[in-house]
Amino acid sequence: MLRRMDIDGFDPTAPLPGPPDPWASTDQPSHRHGPPYHMTEMIAAEPSIASRILAAGATRGSAAASLAGAVRSALRSGHPVVVTGCGTSEHGAIAVAEILREAVAAAGIRPPGHSSRQAISDAQAFELSLDAPSSGLVIGVTHEGATTATNAALTAARAAGAATALITVSGRSPGAALADIVVETHELDQSWCHTVGYVSPIAAAAAVAGHLTGTHVPPAAAADLLRSGSTTLAQERAGAIADALAGIDRLLVLASGADRAAGRELVLKVEEGAWLPAAYRDLETFLHGHLAATGPTTGVVVIATDRRAAADRARRIRGALAAARVIGMPTAAILSPGYDPLIPDDLTTAGQVLVADAPDLPAAVAALLGSATALQTLTERLAQARGINPDPIHRDVDLYRQAADAAD
Repeated sequence: MLRRMDIDGFDPTAPLPGPPDPWASTDQPSHRHGPPYHMTEMIAAEPSIASRILAAGATRGSAAASLAGAVRSALRSGHPVVVTGCGTSEHGAIAVAEILREAVAAAGIRPPGHSSRQAISDAQAFELSLDAPSSGLVIGVTHEGATTATNAALTAARAAGAATALITVSGRSPGAALADIVVETHELDQSWCHTVGYVSPIAAAAAVAGHLTGTHVPPAAAADLLRSGSTTLAQERAGAIADALAGIDRLLVLASGADRAAGRELVLKVEEGAWLPAAYRDLETFLHGHLAATGPTTGVVVIATDRRAAADRARRIRGALAAARVIGMPTAAILSPGYDPLIPDDLTTAGQVLVADAPDLPAAVAALLGSATALQTLTERLAQARGINPDPIHRDVDLYRQAADAAD
């Protein structure tokens, strides 16, 4: 299927605008009758956005440095660090926690009585607002800074006695007023099918991690990882997968390790951007009963970019894909180079997208940046294959806009 891929008049290297001053939440994106959509442009802009976030965060007096100090202080005092958010920002929060755990372990910070995995956790914001910690540090992730549940979690944490921090686009947002430390990402996603809103906190967390370990992620290396998921070849392969999956009635996404954040994000992107029912399964969980509800109209996408324990993860991935093939499910994968020789092509009947790795970078950072634009590009191509504009996430239809209003 031939698709229009060019982006006329848009400079992906130029900074995106921030929110208005005085601060206000965004309106529905302007309507486009066909591609390139706002989402397409946002994916193209992410390498430069991540570079700017990392460069700003690496400075000694940055908010990222202050947040690293707060994380270090909380853990050395034996107090928890909890990262929280909703929707895309919840998946960003899961990614932030994964990056911080790896950094803390690499820095040799040993929380009294806990491992770094126990001491740094992620939590869904509504649940955290009902049971906020009375000590330690709560880090909120919210792109615009107005998510009700996330702000409620920060309010509850502060009232209970915990310190608070926020990763968000602007220090002028409502959420920023609830945080002791605000790491600003400055550039506002122009699509409601948020992609910049996912990559920005990952880049911010990588900057914080650099202050914990003393080794900063080079902005150019981060940009290269992001570009690898949206090269011309990656777009072509994503388009082929999208064509193969366009007629399914449900998508299952499987992942393990740091890729679990990416897997959850792909599910959300596919549902809101391509209007296709989707569900996330941990790699092993998929094989424990869930197969009974699948069939030839169920698609499977595996994300495997976390280089840690790659041989063990690949062995179980092969088993999952082999089981799916027996049932007749179309299968696809987003893979980094270490997995490519371990996952035979005949197990991914709908195709593969190969992304870069960066062996000199922390494994979680490399995986999460490497998979980000690939999963977003796959979503955008799937939306195109299904004839859908992903930008308004269905809220350009009265019924769905009314449903969103009713929920609030």
